Amino acid sequence: MKQSQANMPSLMSTETHMELLLWRHAEAVEGTPDLKRKLTVRGEKQARQMAEWLGKHAPKKLRILVSPALRCQQTAQALGLPFETDKRLGCESNVPELLAATGWPNWGAESAASGAVLVVGHQPTLGQTAALLLSGTESDWSIKKGAVWWFSNRTRQGETQNVLRAVIPPDFVRQLA
Repeated sequence: MKQSQANMPSLMSTETHMELLLWRHAEAVEGTPDLKRKLTVRGEKQARQMAEWLGKHAPKKLRILVSPALRCQQTAQALGLPFETDKRLGCESNVPELLAATGWPNWGAESAASGAVLVVGHQPTLGQTAALLLSGTESDWSIKKGAVWWFSNRTRQGETQNVLRAVIPPDFVRQLA
């Protein structure tokens, strides 16, 4: 018995379950205590420029999770959107804590709609997370201050995949303006 094409599952269909954007805080002053370090003038500019880019390109329904560190709070404030402060994203965080905070990769799969989360955080956790998502192994990858790495988790032909959609450093955003 031959199935009509209308009843056959599409082998090329793609379903995105979740978008994860990792935004490293912008440039901050040196010093202690670490949690109270403020953005430099350059860092404030980086945050504004990246926030403008995110405002144009990021998913519209975006959950924003931010480290309690002042420099991360200031970076996130540049968006002008509500955000949640999450202690699991602090200076001493790790990859499992970050993934638990975001619900990656299952957040969108658990609901009817796909989800999108923006994390404003720190090295080395952001770089280690990027390495894990792309290579399957935590490694000390560097993410430039003020840069965004954008990942999607999708299922294609029954296989779950992590996809790097974009890497946007702050100096690149400046060149686009």
